[in-house]
Amino acid sequence: MASARISTFKTAPASDTKLFDDHRFRALLSDEDWGRLPVAIWRRFSKRFEDGNTVVYVGEVEEASSSRAGWWLAQAARLIGGPLPTGTEIGVPMIVTVTEDAASGGQIWTRICARRDGFPQVIHSAKRFAGPSGLEEYVGFGVSMALRIAVEHEALVFHSVGYSLRLGPFRMQLPEWLTPGDLTVTHSDLGCGDFRFTLEIIHPRFGRLIRQSAVFREASS
Repeated sequence: MASARISTFKTAPASDTKLFDDHRFRALLSDEDWGRLPVAIWRRFSKRFEDGNTVVYVGEVEEASSSRAGWWLAQAARLIGGPLPTGTEIGVPMIVTVTEDAASGGQIWTRICARRDGFPQVIHSAKRFAGPSGLEEYVGFGVSMALRIAVEHEALVFHSVGYSLRLGPFRMQLPEWLTPGDLTVTHSDLGCGDFRFTLEIIHPRFGRLIRQSAVFREASS
């Protein structure tokens, strides 16, 4: 595992895409917690594009690690679309796109992680503002996780609080032994337009399985 800070990014000029005030994430936090966020994060999660439009973030993987159990978990997850990072290369480009989904009122996320050898890994997921926690992320084949958001050390943190499987109109809560453990995604501001996204999965028995961190900047909107 290694770490390196990105100092510069190549960015594209912003377009004339129309923006709206977005209260979807704000509604999931108390006034006190929302007020503890840095202004840059507040602005990033308070803008909404027109349905179908996309914002693009460009970055670089600065840290990546996986235990043996984490590697097997990532490989097994490919059966439902590959929602977990399968590599541990650092210093490789990563691109994240967020598209407004008119059908669900949520967002479609695509993560593209380059590899020095072979094709890049592409991860798709969809966030929907629904469920018992008010936010769910669908990762493929009807599998989803409920997310709870919190403010920790001036960062916006997403915690998994349960996994489920949807089959047509039916939803089944997955037992703990069929889940990877606690998944946490942290969005922390670095200043000057840069921010860090960190994904970490910790299993109650096997400990930390996967950790990946990348630094981004908005490229276009």
